[in-house]
Amino acid sequence: MNNTLEIKIQDLKNLNKEEYLLVDIREEAAFAHGFIPNAVNIPLSRLREKPELLPNDKKIILYCAKGILSYEAAEELEEKGYDVAHLAGGYGAWLLDSFSTEERYPEIEKSIRKKFHKTIFSRFTKAINEYELVKEGDKIAVCISGGKDSMLMAKLFQELQKHRKVNFDVIFLVMDPGYNETNRKVIEENARLLNIPITIFETNIFETVYEIEKSPCYLCARMRRGYLYSKAKELGCNKIALGHHYDDVIETILMGMLYGAQIQTMMPKLHSTNFEGMELIRPMYLIREDDIKHWRDYNDLHFIQCACRFTDTCTTCREDGSTGSKRMEIKGLIKELKEINPFIEGNIFKSVENVNLSTVIAYKENGVKHHFLENYDTAERTEENG
Repeated sequence: MNNTLEIKIQDLKNLNKEEYLLVDIREEAAFAHGFIPNAVNIPLSRLREKPELLPNDKKIILYCAKGILSYEAAEELEEKGYDVAHLAGGYGAWLLDSFSTEERYPEIEKSIRKKFHKTIFSRFTKAINEYELVKEGDKIAVCISGGKDSMLMAKLFQELQKHRKVNFDVIFLVMDPGYNETNRKVIEENARLLNIPITIFETNIFETVYEIEKSPCYLCARMRRGYLYSKAKELGCNKIALGHHYDDVIETILMGMLYGAQIQTMMPKLHSTNFEGMELIRPMYLIREDDIKHWRDYNDLHFIQCACRFTDTCTTCREDGSTGSKRMEIKGLIKELKEINPFIEGNIFKSVENVNLSTVIAYKENGVKHHFLENYDTAERTEENG
């Protein structure tokens, strides 16, 4: 490696911010999840198409997730005449360097009780009550992937336990599917910072799916779910909790319609079909992603997004196996629609609460397809009522 193209974290700290431009070349989804202060986002694909987006009068410092793609991009830009370097270790290295030994969790917990009580904690408890997600005597495996959603969910469960309206136990479960050292360390450091007593267990999922060409992310998601169920049951739990939020729900509804030709939603809870007596719950169901980001940024927290050790800028590892690109398309579509109708998100969410079976051609119930012609001649059906 050409060391003249490399800059260390400590060297970056000593540079005058006016003399360089820090460029995050990860995809938009990863940048939105967290970035180094003062960085601008120019995804690598766009940077390669339009290198003229970069100034000629400043030093350019590139970074990606781990310092792999940024080095390649720096080489390309150097050949084009730019004064360029890449950040060794990328965003992951910066994350590790950013952790302090200061005890901050009391203030972070206070922010949940005070500043974010209405937008986050109240919606958390509303989902739990409305969908009956937590019951007396439950033992819940709160599954932590290392991202903002699952880390916040863990803190919300800790807060809920303080109220003790219902007696239940929790285990904060982290599955290591083969993380690289940096991602594993970031998860452990965030758990320490947030005072979350995590239980970690190892699997070899990443090794298993590495050679899979077709839908590796879908297979990875299914395998992770299975391992989480299995470990949670082994530890005496009857439920696993995942950190999907309101935006995940409405995006899933639209994705099902536009890409899957079906009307479905991400349910707030499900009985496991493969692990008897086990249930999956989604207590973040009513919490908006923007509010989660606000909580994260207000408390100056930094989390990993995708922890896949084989793909430097992977944004596809979703619990539902959907690709990041499709989800980003749907996010963009919802954003455009919201500019026309500010109630669009709520309407999408409510659409699966107001399904009128007498006005659909066909539907499935317990895997059996039913068609409107089955009872067309016996049912009262008019133009006026559909």
